[in-house]
Amino acid sequence: MRRAVVLLAALALGAAPLAAQPGDAGRQRHSPPTPTAAPPPPARPAAPDPNAPPPYEPQMMRLAELLGALHHLRTVCQESDANQWRDRMAALIEAEQPAPDRRDRLAGAFNASFRTWARSYRACTPAARAASRLFLAETSKIATDVKSRYGP
Repeated sequence: MRRAVVLLAALALGAAPLAAQPGDAGRQRHSPPTPTAAPPPPARPAAPDPNAPPPYEPQMMRLAELLGALHHLRTVCQESDANQWRDRMAALIEAEQPAPDRRDRLAGAFNASFRTWARSYRACTPAARAASRLFLAETSKIATDVKSRYGP
């Protein structure tokens, strides 16, 4: 019997720290939680589409339109640089080395602008000269902005 009392006392003393913990009264003791699996690594971003247009595509399309307009207006007004605008468009396409569909869009923007201005201006007028000056300024601004933002 003495052994039973000692055993009960030892059990009581061993359980005392567990009973003293707040909020644990009446709770059953569970085994420690098993470690959860590590979260999966983040998904790799998809590889960029090599045929996707560059982020400066809207500026390039506008530049193509401006070059088409300048090619017509400078020709109508018999300016010395009249033929260089088509050459600049060709150089731009060559430098970009676009996918065929993008190349067609750029050339199409140039040609559509040329045709639009050709319908409106068949002779050099003060308005044609004014438009030409505005387009020269806008062309310069776009070229400078794209170069400074996206590189050479």
